[in-house]
Amino acid sequence: MGTICDDVVQIRPPDSAGEPTVITINCPDKIGLGCDLSRVILFFDLNIVRGDASTDGTWCFVVFWVVGRGGKATKWGLLKKRLLGVCPTAPPASVLCRFQFCPQEMMMTDQKPQVFLLKFCCFDRNGLLHDVTQVLCEMELTILKVKVSTTPDGRVIDLFFITDTRELLHTRKRKEETKDHLKSILGDSMTSCEIEPTSGEITTYLQASPFLPPEISEEIFNLELPKELLKGSHYKPYVPNVTVDNSLSPGHSLIQIICHDHKGLLYDVMRVLKDYNIQLSYGRFYTSPKGMCEIDLFVVQMDGHKIIDDSKLKALCDRLRMEMYKPLRVAVVNRGPDTELFVANPVELSGKGRPRVFHDVTLALKMLHTRIFLAEIGRHVVSNREWEVYRILLCDDESSADYSKIIDRVMKMLMGWD
Repeated sequence: MGTICDDVVQIRPPDSAGEPTVITINCPDKIGLGCDLSRVILFFDLNIVRGDASTDGTWCFVVFWVVGRGGKATKWGLLKKRLLGVCPTAPPASVLCRFQFCPQEMMMTDQKPQVFLLKFCCFDRNGLLHDVTQVLCEMELTILKVKVSTTPDGRVIDLFFITDTRELLHTRKRKEETKDHLKSILGDSMTSCEIEPTSGEITTYLQASPFLPPEISEEIFNLELPKELLKGSHYKPYVPNVTVDNSLSPGHSLIQIICHDHKGLLYDVMRVLKDYNIQLSYGRFYTSPKGMCEIDLFVVQMDGHKIIDDSKLKALCDRLRMEMYKPLRVAVVNRGPDTELFVANPVELSGKGRPRVFHDVTLALKMLHTRIFLAEIGRHVVSNREWEVYRILLCDDESSADYSKIIDRVMKMLMGWD
């Protein structure tokens, strides 16, 4: 049986104020490990300003330099526990010398957690959905789907499909803890709260609408970079520079990337490599004070060879450019009397969505004093890719911001440019 010890993940606090915290990881390797580690760090709302990674194909050594966002305290002990959770277990010391990973073993499969339905009713107010989402995030309850509806008398009925990272939501203690935390922010306005395991009937009944407006499909799910970047775009007018060099190393392809920084940048890069089953042998990540990033990645395919097929190289480079140029898509549509906000992000082939999207979207709307009438999270397959789509119907009142302000604020919040 494998083991994990505390030395696998070490977190060293900064020597002085303003300096980054250093996270060191020393564990067995697997394809997609960099993606899983950076995803955890993104979930804790930390920004990776520098990174180094190396592996011999069996064991890897990773160092991240991270800084917090928003001035909130980071739960470092919990972060360490979650990082340990995605690290492969080591074999017993007696067989370590003859232990080798094969590609199939390196691609560890994740067990699907149990899904619960959180249902509560309360009176509506500005920022309500964000406050609830923040509580769930802090309690490590992952939102898979949500349906929020407002009744004519000002009440809100919220239905959240959630999973528990701690895998304790089936216990009475964990359920009561969740209800108490919700009560602390909702107060006496919360009239009911229930948590129960989902059944097939409930899941089918609350499935997201399979149809999307045609104009949204064309705008959000376009997989090609624009030929010309228009000034005044909601996205930074800069196409990432991605090149591959097969001449510097006899056994590796060198991927070099220069781009603007954004929240979750390293996760976006590592997610692409994981989806393409590409193994990182050595990598370096650096962010300059001006917000530019330089990334060098020495990689091989699953068979241990460099990438020499021209079509594969082109597909990989195009995908990396697009994922860094538009890792998330935002649009607002006027549908008669209704105004609907759409936010979409690609889903990993493993089925995992991007962390904190709903949290950031609802926070941006709260800052704009824009109320939410109906919200829905669903998954759609478009152009042979699975997307997580957030549909938010906005209340049409005098406090609502105009379309351009909504798109600008939501995008800046998601990208960490606020």
